Amino acid sequence: MASIAKDPRNGRWLARWRDPSHHQRKKAFRRKVDAERFLANLQAEMNRGHYLDPAAGKVLIGDYAKVWSAGLSHLKESTAERYRGIVRTHIEPRWGTYRLSSVATSDVAAWVGELSAGGLSASTVRHIHRVFSLIMAMAVQDGRIARNPATGVRLPRAVRDEPRFLSVPELTALVHASGTGGLAMCVLAFTGIRFGELTALRVARVDLTRRRLHIAESASEVGGRLVWTTTKNHQSRSVPVPPGLIPDLARACEGKKPGDLVFTAPGGGPLRLGNWRTRVFDPACMAAGIVGLTPHDLRHTAASLAIAAGANVKAVQRMLGHSSAAMTLDIYAGLFGDDLDTVAALLDSHVPQMRHSGEIEAPQGGRNDAA
Repeated sequence: MASIAKDPRNGRWLARWRDPSHHQRKKAFRRKVDAERFLANLQAEMNRGHYLDPAAGKVLIGDYAKVWSAGLSHLKESTAERYRGIVRTHIEPRWGTYRLSSVATSDVAAWVGELSAGGLSASTVRHIHRVFSLIMAMAVQDGRIARNPATGVRLPRAVRDEPRFLSVPELTALVHASGTGGLAMCVLAFTGIRFGELTALRVARVDLTRRRLHIAESASEVGGRLVWTTTKNHQSRSVPVPPGLIPDLARACEGKKPGDLVFTAPGGGPLRLGNWRTRVFDPACMAAGIVGLTPHDLRHTAASLAIAAGANVKAVQRMLGHSSAAMTLDIYAGLFGDDLDTVAALLDSHVPQMRHSGEIEAPQGGRNDAA
């Protein structure tokens, strides 16, 4: 049974009630009307089965974010570490001393505006907001707050950068300048696999007869160490290899065991992106006179070469390992030709037959059929 009584010790109004487990609860207010309003709302929530213990939301966001960060084992280690970095860099400094229940949607909206005004890119702001929203969503699931204050906040629109493609002469110059790293450069630029997938490529997954690479594993650096995981979308795929690269791949695999890596560092260990850029990629770009190129641009180049060779969107999707054809079109729509004129020309071949059979009648001049 809920009740309100004045505390004789300090003159504050005490709202008392029993929670669904029949434990006695109380909360103090300065004004009686506030206590009455609180109990009315509380009773309504209990009637709907949405009771939240007011004390549950008193946990500090900084403490709760640590608990959330410790429960990311379902994510790839690289993704989990990126999320933890956002918590340390952006969430704990701003929200660490706030209680879960004290954050309003307007507070989050103002914070998003501050992040944007601070010079962060739209995509970075969206990532930071996503992590904060995930933390607050878990608080909702835990019954600590009634709703996620990050939901509904307007975010800056992220504009995708135009992908960079190398022309065939540029790619040729880059490969020639790569020295012993030329084969790795060619595989990246003609198959579209990611650098982490190239690092993890093993001899057993190179099918020289069918001219295919079976991509099922990836490697990335997390905190200075190499982590081996599944591919980005957790799905393996078969990637075609141009016949001209097969002899070079065969030599790269020669004398190795099935579980050995195809491409290795000069010392024999796995390739690491930072070292490979310093030793091979950046010097080759400088020698070839190519400015502002990144290793990921070789993946874009592979897509452009495949499309120029006549590959359709589904083929490019499978080659790159995109989750959907819509994603492929979102990135490379400009490379697929606008063939609407061709479609119209093909359809036009049927029009004379319609006229010959009398199916089409020309409109009478001067007549307004809409009248």
